[in-house]
Amino acid sequence: MGVLIKNGTIVTALDRFVGDVLCQKGRIVAIGASLEPAGGAEIVDASGQFVFPGGLDPHVHMELPFMGTVSSDDFETGTAAGVAGGTTSIIDFVIPARNQNLMEGLAAWHDKAKKAVADYAFHMAVTWWGDQTAEWMRRCVREEGIPSFKTFMAYRGAIGVDDVELIEVMKSAKELDALVTVHAEHGDMVVELQNRLMAEGKTSPKYHALSRPAPLEGEATSRAIMLARMTREPLYVVHVTCRQAVQAITEARARGQRVMGETCPQYLLLDDSIYDQPDFEGAAAVMSPPIRPRGHQEALWAALRNGTLEVVATDHCPFNLVGQKDMGKDDFRLIPNGAAGIENRLALMYTYGVLEGRLDLHQFVDLTSTRAAKIFGLYPRKGSITVGADADLVVWDPAATGTISAKTHHHQCDRSIFEGFKTQGAPSTVVVSGRIQYQAGDLKVEKGAGRYLERSLP
Repeated sequence: MGVLIKNGTIVTALDRFVGDVLCQKGRIVAIGASLEPAGGAEIVDASGQFVFPGGLDPHVHMELPFMGTVSSDDFETGTAAGVAGGTTSIIDFVIPARNQNLMEGLAAWHDKAKKAVADYAFHMAVTWWGDQTAEWMRRCVREEGIPSFKTFMAYRGAIGVDDVELIEVMKSAKELDALVTVHAEHGDMVVELQNRLMAEGKTSPKYHALSRPAPLEGEATSRAIMLARMTREPLYVVHVTCRQAVQAITEARARGQRVMGETCPQYLLLDDSIYDQPDFEGAAAVMSPPIRPRGHQEALWAALRNGTLEVVATDHCPFNLVGQKDMGKDDFRLIPNGAAGIENRLALMYTYGVLEGRLDLHQFVDLTSTRAAKIFGLYPRKGSITVGADADLVVWDPAATGTISAKTHHHQCDRSIFEGFKTQGAPSTVVVSGRIQYQAGDLKVEKGAGRYLERSLP
């Protein structure tokens, strides 16, 4: 059995044309006009619809132990929610505890990921530097297919690293031709502001945002870029939220430094008024970095349009308000950081990016699929509609409408930070590894069908 998608408008990061796509044995085997089904292939009529490469989300946290609890989507439910929204592969983060053997952390993540319904890869977080860290990094790149490393400049005392450790990570990554990604916030100043606000009796969710203001992200972004410049290491800045960070990346790129950046729908579409919701509801949007005041959003949209920011990910890391987020009811420092978003990414970017004229269709595909595949060593297997590529495809109905709600989403989470957002455009059919796994609202995923993707950087 295979799948034949007929008469769709095929849209990639570069091309747009009407045609058919034939998939067999999990791969695209033919692209053209008036293709005939082979071997009893299922036929999908895509007339009047777009055909996109499956979405790739390079920044998610499934089943993550964090801040005294575990994120509420595991690899099965999280990848299933992604499929329902048109995301057909993910890159998660192995995050060992401080002083833990990185290889032990990797084994634990491999075990958890066996449940995935769609393909997955890993970044490795380097949460501390010791005598064996360089060798563990070498093993990741040379033996495990993990050529990208995550560092946290925040979360001091837990998974965060100091500048000396960050320099060592960059030096080792440079020797391995690997890529360093960075969560950029001034961790020490965050702790200082958190403690100051708590001493003043300011405990509610909005003070989470006030303890992590945009200048602290801008400063850390500039510092990470400077360290990368001195070590001659490429740098990828995750979840950029503010004008100051965009400016730092812009300046680095203007002088020829290889710096890449991603942002997320929540930073493009929400502002910090979300933290003012009554009855602790603002805690649903507590994440780091936080949602920014009005004015930063347009700077991010502009950076997507001009290519300064190259990827739209989600930082999907959901926690339930009841039973998890409410651990910080009396202390914003104890609210688990993160929110759900993998199911909503494509619909939000199409509705508020393409339909509002901020992006064209080719940019939409590039930002949600192709560029991440190229940066992280998965292209053209992922992020493309080419013969030989994995048969991960989204048939997109541009006329479909919807309203985002926690009552109807597939995330295992009791709140949606996009509650009530209207969307236009949605997947009508999603093909994952050559199998129809979502069609007309029916999610038909298979636990454990996802494959681990070993990567190497171009």
